Amino acid sequence: MSAEGHDHAIDHEHEHHHKDTFITKYIFSIDHKMIAKQYLITGIFMGIIGVGMSLLFRMQLAWPEESFRIFNILLGDKFAPNGVMANDIYLALVTIHGTIMVFFVLTAALSGTFSNLLIPLQIGARDMASGFMNMVSYWLFFLSSVIMIGSLFVEAGPASSGWTIYPPLSALPQAIPGSGMGMTLWLVSMAIFIASSLMGSLNYVVTVINLRTKGMSMTRLPLTIWAFFVTAIIGIVSFPVLLSAALLLIFDRSFGTSFFLSDIYIAGEVLHYQGGSPVLFEHLFWFLGHPEVYIVLLPALGITSEVIATNSRKPIFGYRAMIMSIIAIAFLSTIVWGHHMFISGMNPFLGSVFTFTTLLIAIPSAVKAFNYITTLWKGNLQLNPAMLFSIGLVSTFITGGLTGIILGDSTLDINVHDTYFVVAHFHLVMGISALYGMFAGIYHWFPRMFGRMLNKNLGYVHFWVTAICAYGVFFPMHFIGLAGLPRRYYTNTNFPLFDDLQNVNVLITTFALIGGAFQLVFLYNFFVSIFYGKKSVMNPWKSNTLEWTAPVEHIHGNWPGEIPEVYRWPYDYSNPAHDVDFVPQNVPMKEGEEVLHH
Repeated sequence: MSAEGHDHAIDHEHEHHHKDTFITKYIFSIDHKMIAKQYLITGIFMGIIGVGMSLLFRMQLAWPEESFRIFNILLGDKFAPNGVMANDIYLALVTIHGTIMVFFVLTAALSGTFSNLLIPLQIGARDMASGFMNMVSYWLFFLSSVIMIGSLFVEAGPASSGWTIYPPLSALPQAIPGSGMGMTLWLVSMAIFIASSLMGSLNYVVTVINLRTKGMSMTRLPLTIWAFFVTAIIGIVSFPVLLSAALLLIFDRSFGTSFFLSDIYIAGEVLHYQGGSPVLFEHLFWFLGHPEVYIVLLPALGITSEVIATNSRKPIFGYRAMIMSIIAIAFLSTIVWGHHMFISGMNPFLGSVFTFTTLLIAIPSAVKAFNYITTLWKGNLQLNPAMLFSIGLVSTFITGGLTGIILGDSTLDINVHDTYFVVAHFHLVMGISALYGMFAGIYHWFPRMFGRMLNKNLGYVHFWVTAICAYGVFFPMHFIGLAGLPRRYYTNTNFPLFDDLQNVNVLITTFALIGGAFQLVFLYNFFVSIFYGKKSVMNPWKSNTLEWTAPVEHIHGNWPGEIPEVYRWPYDYSNPAHDVDFVPQNVPMKEGEEVLHH
């Protein structure tokens, strides 16, 4: 069917569109714009839980063994008798915090929201390739979220073997309280989550390949779409490996197999498991685990490209280099997983190979960092909250990335492996960077999602306090890591060696509590602006991409009448051939106008 015929059929169908009920509009919606909002609001809710948990265990680290009434209220008498946190629940909080933030917030909420919102709108499509599959993807995500939250209420406690769930701790239900039912629910939740993620990713890939509007060649796609497209491909390649690891772990736990277990003794009892290897699990887990970092980061980098170009009023610097760096990062991310395992007893030669591939990733990452800086250089900067968060991302991407060069080197990594240095590194480079990208996206596309503007001044407060507190938390962490403080210990009072670091932990926790409290400013701004924000115009940021050519109020099929046709690339800002400083993609080329080289 030709594009025009396709449009006509759809227009005809929409004339007879049945009236939406509350359920078909807000709950079982197949409209990509509504599904994006569902992902975002679910993700924000999960984010509140994830950040809340981190504040609880930060308080425990700063003031170990002290009594807090809030512990008793939230954790109950079993896990916080007299308000003193039990060591079992500390591990559980760290585990579920990591799981929620990495998968449910930074993977699902970030990709789910912005891929769904922007792919059809920016490529000029009526909707996703499969609206039904899109809806199923969201509801599987919702179901897995409910199961993960539900696991917090299991009697013995939630999963407690770290978000990486290494066996044998996770493979033996009798090992610790958190290895029981809570661990089983964790695995079930993740299996459903992976199904959701794969359905979403397949949908995104098919949509970008098949549903681009007339004139929208691959080299006219906004960098956001390139990032979502490549992210979806990485997800399709690597998530099934995690699913296999989770299923084999379920077999080991419930059906007596020995994939990850061998020669195990518990309390003097010899278990019958023979021939498995816990290192095999590490390989399977990190084969997803490292691409996962880029599944989290690439959408944030794509959003940053779009926001920085728009608010610098300049074409993005090195458009094709940016595309190539996204593809290079995606390829390299699949051959570096061993750098998480330098001290697992791997062959030192293999370690040197993984060191080499890991350091190679610094090249495309540096290309992106330099291109952002060059785009900002001498631009007419519009420093709105979205722009500030994007510039913040460039900062944390560089500072977090530099410590990655240390950790990626097998000889240097041995000294700081499993210390707070690692925690500081990955929180800056994937946690904070991706979070900034998400905030930038929310501030930038909120008018596109809800037809209203967020309050700019509250946005400024949100950015500056968040930025200062994020560095206040994670900068000192590098130093306590270099001093040798191990991860995941619920108190360090048993080691006189670490007594001097206690005041640093208090400083970190103080910043964390202030930063966490100020996220309430964002939540207030977000939920109040949905209903009472200033009404948005069609193109508030004077941007070039197609989503700002659609009417403010949401309609089925995005555009009334014809889908806009594309004549130019998306970054024609300050083009000397035009009087205005932006030229949307659907504006035809003038007589004799040159295509800007990109």
